[in-house]
Amino acid sequence: MCGRYISPDEASIEREFNLVHTEWQFPPSFNVAPTQLVPIVRSVEGERRGTRLRWGLIPWFAKGVPPKYSTINARLETVQTAASYRRPWKRGQRCLVVASAFYEWQVQPDGKTKVPFYIHVNDQDTFAFAGLWDSSKTEAGEYVESVTHITVPANKLVGEIHNTKLRMPAILARDDREAWLTGSPEEAWKTLKPYPDEHTVAWPVSTRVNTPKNNDATLIEPVSLEA
Repeated sequence: MCGRYISPDEASIEREFNLVHTEWQFPPSFNVAPTQLVPIVRSVEGERRGTRLRWGLIPWFAKGVPPKYSTINARLETVQTAASYRRPWKRGQRCLVVASAFYEWQVQPDGKTKVPFYIHVNDQDTFAFAGLWDSSKTEAGEYVESVTHITVPANKLVGEIHNTKLRMPAILARDDREAWLTGSPEEAWKTLKPYPDEHTVAWPVSTRVNTPKNNDATLIEPVSLEA
């Protein structure tokens, strides 16, 4: 799974994804947490557009109320059939969830201690998780838009870190972004795979990242496992 990640500022996103006519402004976040508004890119009338949606999908049938179960991640194996995700999948409500790195926690030999790791890819400074978005209408008639990441089996490196679930977010290769956004269901499905080990880099970081209120560049500085 992916429970925390890093997102860049709006200028970096606009440059990387060739966005125009985007009216948003926000700083980078070094500790994005569930329920926060996160930057995404989707295709609207044939044009890439950026916006920010709630992280943690609220299904269309939920009347704008977040479900009691977690919807921050959608598993590849059930994304086409699970009640919360099959409708946005069938409707092609795919998006790019913009990131520059993510965190996972490694359980230590004592079975209790968890060490956070910073994980990024060395061939894309700014990249995208494969995401699905949905819109849910509240009792008051307002619409709430939200998003989920798709997760896949971990590659070797991430599996050694995330050593209980053995999962990782579906990071899109740069050449696969358009297929995920606008391709056929079959073309989009082929983009969902573990990111190559040779392009994945990680190091342990401070447990300060465990608290969402901590949000600064020092969070990604490497620390020793002994520390």
